[in-house]
Amino acid sequence: MQWLAKISVKRPVFATVLILLICVIGATGYSQLGVDRFPKVDFPTVVVVTRLAGAAPEEVETELTDKIEEAVNTIGGIDELRSSSTEGVSQVFVTFDLNKDVDVAAQEIRDHVDRVVPDLPKDIDTPVVSKMDPDASPVLYVSVNAEKPIREVTEVADKQIRRQIENVPGVGQVLLLGGTRRQINIWLDPVKLRAANVDATAVERAIRLENMTTPGGQLDTGPEQLTLRIRGRTRSRRGRQRASRHGRHPRRRAGRSPRDPQAIGIEHRRRGRPGSSEDGGRHGSAPRRLHLERRP
Repeated sequence: MQWLAKISVKRPVFATVLILLICVIGATGYSQLGVDRFPKVDFPTVVVVTRLAGAAPEEVETELTDKIEEAVNTIGGIDELRSSSTEGVSQVFVTFDLNKDVDVAAQEIRDHVDRVVPDLPKDIDTPVVSKMDPDASPVLYVSVNAEKPIREVTEVADKQIRRQIENVPGVGQVLLLGGTRRQINIWLDPVKLRAANVDATAVERAIRLENMTTPGGQLDTGPEQLTLRIRGRTRSRRGRQRASRHGRHPRRRAGRSPRDPQAIGIEHRRRGRPGSSEDGGRHGSAPRRLHLERRP
């Protein structure tokens, strides 16, 4: 490095130009440096989500969250273990040390959760074990609001706006939040149910079993093969009125036989929205929301 010092002393103009050239190259390279606002980072965090429909937060904590935490707590390399218990949903967040492979950690948690599944309530959905992915977080929220029936606004947001946004390059997924879907509410008359010796569970089971389409197998006719299907899904409210205590359709339509819906206690039906007994056609100002995720 002595020769560089000698040249800088003997030729100060050359040394100054050389330093300025290095500064200009550095500034130009820094200005053109690409920046990713959402870089691809693998956080050593695994989430276990378990759902139990209709369960209170206290029940979710005792029946799901505590048992899952006890199962995964024996895994090595855990830095933090926290959970969240809400109505019908249990979330367990497991954070590992930075030197832990997140794929191996997720597989270990999946194995430990599978062992404790027999001890969980029978009505739960299959626990979902997933890695914490920053790319899965929404990058944009779009609110849709109009002075129209809520169900109509939901239909427009789902069938038109969502599909147009999905066609935009770089969009990975669009989810609709806060929508209202059509449903049929059924009110039961307890007096008529008691007179017909039928409980609400039997009515619910009959409606569920009668409103389904099942495969009927295949029929080989020689040169061609036919696929059979048993079409049992009702297409109107009148079809739902035929739910009976034995899960069969009534043969007699005139009068009110013991299998007639009103005879067994189905008082009346009404269109509504999921999770509410109100009419789904009323106007509302609650906005429908779309959240967008970028394509990795």
